[in-house]
Amino acid sequence: MTKLEKLHKEIVACTACPRLVEWREEVARVKRRAYRDWNYWGRPVPGFGDPKARLVIVGLAPAAHGANRTGRMFTGDRSGDFLFAGLHRAGFANQPTSEHRDDGLALTDAFIVAAARCAPPDNKPLPDELARCAPFLDREMALLPARVLLALGAIGWNAALASLERTGVAVGSPRPAFGHGAEVALPGGRTLMGCYHVSQQNTQTGRLTPAMFDAVMARVRVLLTGRGEMPSVFP
Repeated sequence: MTKLEKLHKEIVACTACPRLVEWREEVARVKRRAYRDWNYWGRPVPGFGDPKARLVIVGLAPAAHGANRTGRMFTGDRSGDFLFAGLHRAGFANQPTSEHRDDGLALTDAFIVAAARCAPPDNKPLPDELARCAPFLDREMALLPARVLLALGAIGWNAALASLERTGVAVGSPRPAFGHGAEVALPGGRTLMGCYHVSQQNTQTGRLTPAMFDAVMARVRVLLTGRGEMPSVFP
């Protein structure tokens, strides 16, 4: 078992936040009508992707009937539909859909983490819950050879910056502000980028469009390779 696999086993077993434990388990027990035949995951959700990834995507938290149901980041909901379609177009995913843990999805050179690992009520983890979850984020990112951190939304952005600061990386003062397309050069040749969150609210209102996401991913590709071409990993 690798260090990353051991960490993920620890994440899945976490019960540190009573409010989140109660909520995630209640959702898994009551279920949504459309998924009444599903055996919900109902536990914390570990990161997902390529352990050799140079791109690390920092999200917010599992969705109640998405990752909390399927057990994989951004899987089984509209946010995941948008995200993985975009990653597929950019050459980081072998398929544009993410429906369940055994659907064949694979990422190359990309890994997805989150500020919180349990589904929170109203998609809003409390500050103390984020603080208790923060060591998981720090340890996970320390095991990944990231060159680009792509933060989805302000919470992902702040979680990434806080993690960098906790691990001794100078991010500047005042702390860089989140924005779609915002870019911060970090020591060691790394870069933090911002992107509006791929939430259904953002994508259905046009706040975040596929073209906007593709533009961010094109910049990510340039930062990783110095060129705009997509890799030839997938057929």
